[in-house]
Amino acid sequence: MTDYKFSIPIAVRYGDLDPQWHVNNARYLTFLEQARLSYLKELGLFNGNHFLNFPLIVADIHIRYLAPIMPDQPIHVWMRTEKIGNKSLEFSYEIRDDATQQVLARAETIMVTYDYNQQKTVPVSTEWRAVISSFEGQDFL
Repeated sequence: MTDYKFSIPIAVRYGDLDPQWHVNNARYLTFLEQARLSYLKELGLFNGNHFLNFPLIVADIHIRYLAPIMPDQPIHVWMRTEKIGNKSLEFSYEIRDDATQQVLARAETIMVTYDYNQQKTVPVSTEWRAVISSFEGQDFL
């Protein structure tokens, strides 16, 4: 099992289900987004108040669906930073069943650091590098 230091619980709701009575594949994106926002808030990098000050925009997402998520199945999204480039961050995720720790999906996102007020990409700040390095126990400086 890979080393993830951050996770959030996800409650599967009726509206998350598709006609086959499992979580619709599009909802996984929402689960990842929820984890990403919680991760950045937990690290003190975003307070959640002003989204024009949120310095990330999605550039690329890959999801591997390994097993269906069923109604009322207790799950967590586990997340970590894999890499920090000049103007981007790569996050990886696992969605796991709480009881069995079975990995139900794996995903990666590439996030570009972006200034919404100026409508342009910007370098990853040294503060973000330092905070994420400290939390993940890995040198991203």
